[in-house]
Amino acid sequence: MAVVSIVKIVWSVAAIGLTVLVLLHSPKGDGLGALGGQAQLFTSTKSAEITLNRVTWTLTALFMGLTVVLSAGWLTTPTPAL
Repeated sequence: MAVVSIVKIVWSVAAIGLTVLVLLHSPKGDGLGALGGQAQLFTSTKSAEITLNRVTWTLTALFMGLTVVLSAGWLTTPTPAL
């Protein structure tokens, strides 16, 4: 499998994950507290929000970085001029 294909797959997974995580955020600050059982995985709702924010920012940086790499064409080998 080519490197470009692997990077595109990681880029797509990051995009889907980022979409899901953004939808989990609540505009009122409730966030995961509204889900009930999901928030029990963490010690408190506050730590769940902090974790959600960190993962969201990490996926945002990954997505934006891969977007730049893919759009700039840095992974493709240039074809020799004839």
